[in-house]
Amino acid sequence: MKLARIGAPGAERPVVSGADGTWRELAPLLDGADLTPATLPTALAATDTDALPEVSGAPERFGPPLAAIGKIVCIGLNYRQHAAETGAEVPGEPIVFLKTPDTVVGPDDEVLIPRASVRTDYEVELAVVIGREARYLPDAASAAACVAGYAVSNDVSEREFQLERGGQWDKGKNCETFNPLGPWLLTADEVPDPQALGLRLWVNGELRQDGGTHDMIFGVHEIVRYLSHFMTLRPGDVINTGTPAGVALGSPDTPYLRPGDVMEVEIDGLGRQRQTLGKA
Repeated sequence: MKLARIGAPGAERPVVSGADGTWRELAPLLDGADLTPATLPTALAATDTDALPEVSGAPERFGPPLAAIGKIVCIGLNYRQHAAETGAEVPGEPIVFLKTPDTVVGPDDEVLIPRASVRTDYEVELAVVIGREARYLPDAASAAACVAGYAVSNDVSEREFQLERGGQWDKGKNCETFNPLGPWLLTADEVPDPQALGLRLWVNGELRQDGGTHDMIFGVHEIVRYLSHFMTLRPGDVINTGTPAGVALGSPDTPYLRPGDVMEVEIDGLGRQRQTLGKA
């Protein structure tokens, strides 16, 4: 099952797509509410979506697939080849940082280059959406039971802000529009093995990243288990699980992003994004 939100920014409405691929209005099942952490369990439990009214015509704009996200937890240097290209040692434990929920935009919305930026970079990532509270999970099986589903994320980053301006990585990760998400949330039952997904990203039609989740240092379920011992994960929280090799940071010959550039991002089964870069 795919869960999504369509419509103009700030006026999105929830929709669902089942086995027949038809988008249907989800609001009647949610008592008219949006798809939020509070209504996500109801949406996940839906069994008779074919009875819902069909969306008239093709969906207009896809917004982020979830509104009112609680927190975004990110894992750094979580692909072996990405660590190698940046000259970093393979971490012994997950590197954790946070992005603010207000960085999230729709999958095809404009991404803004920050003022004074010279090193804005791209990162295709598998996003994990939490579906039930996770606290001190004992093993991977219990972690898997807490995953609602998966989505495409682009962890846009400003490398000078992140690495050369002192303090934490957060400076280079939390600029406005720096987390396109969607187009939809694919429920966990539709992803039998999250470690067998291909991830790709193009800039201006040139393939820059072409990797797979098999290269993760810490797998999806281990990340969820690990994080649950440091923070409580709640329904609607999002985890960005790291990026494969191919970022501009990893190659001196690869240009960073500039206004007018176009990013295209996809993960197997999770849809495709397309963003044009603008100026903040």
